[in-house]
Formats: sequence, structure tokens, C-alpha cells
Amino acid sequence: MLRGNYPATMDPKGRLKIPTAFKTFLDGNYGREFFVTSFEGASVKVYPFAEWQKMEDKLAAVPSTDPHKKRFLDIVNYWGQTVQMDGQGRILIPALLREAAELKSEVAVLGHLKHLEVWDMERFREHL
Repeated sequence: MLRGNYPATMDPKGRLKIPTAFKTFLDGNYGREFFVTSFEGASVKVYPFAEWQKMEDKLAAVPSTDPHKKRFLDIVNYWGQTVQMDGQGRILIPALLREAAELKSEVAVLGHLKHLEVWDMERFREHL
């Protein structure tokens, strides 16, 4: 499980280095492919691709005419992109999402059981 808070930094190109404690778990259980998105733009959700696929499978069972499903998909696809972790354990946060979440250099990387949530450190303290 992914738990705890491990502060990290974003580089000037928008790459997040996954903290070692999380990277070890992710490498051993999921691999290097992720879906990066947001539900509101204030923070970034980093889903191991296998976990994101489980969510998509549940959504597939909901009728395509359901307005809640459409709204959810519009939001997560607007913010979302599939990314690969590089050899140094970094993932690229899409520019649109980086700007909306106001990610600067210092970020909080929080474990949310099966995905990670990334906040600008100052913004997260205000959120708390």
C-alpha cells in the first residue's frame, strides 16, 4: 500500500522524482506506466496504470448516457495523460495540470493506498 507523505521536488522541466519509498513499492507491484490526472485541478493524482484500468472497467459498466459518467470522463481526460517513469524514477506532470495545481519546486507526495497524490507544499498546508 502507498501511505505517508514524502516531500519531493519538481525539476524545471516538470518532472517529479518519485520518492524512493514509493518507487520501490511501485516497481515491485506495478511497473513504470502511470495515468496522471486530477479531479479538480488543485492536486495531481498519479495512478499506476493497472489501478487506473480497474477504474475504467467499473466505468465501462455504467451506461454511456449517464451524465455523471460523462462529466467524470471529461474532467479526468482534460487533465490526464499516460506517462512512463524514466530510469531515474521521474514522471512528467503535464504542463496544463502543473499550472493548475500551481506545482513549484517543493511538493508533497502523499500515499493514498493505491495511488499517489501530489500537491504544491504551500497549497497543501493551506488545504489542511
